[in-house]
Amino acid sequence: MDDQEEIDLVEGRVTETLPSTLFRVMLSNGKELISYLGGKMRVHKIKVLVGDKVMVQVDPYGGKGRIIKRL
Repeated sequence: MDDQEEIDLVEGRVTETLPSTLFRVMLSNGKELISYLGGKMRVHKIKVLVGDKVMVQVDPYGGKGRIIKRL
């Protein structure tokens, strides 16, 4: 089974910043999700602010999301 086929990417907007580089993101489908910064975003020190559009990789088990791109 290939993991690349199962990745669920959703566009959303950051509504709140939380401690420890966590963010509350309102997804395009109306759900709200706690998300953390992905590794490449941390390494390259890409800033994410309230109101930014972001691409979120949703955890298949319904937990947190991973912000992988700022749009």
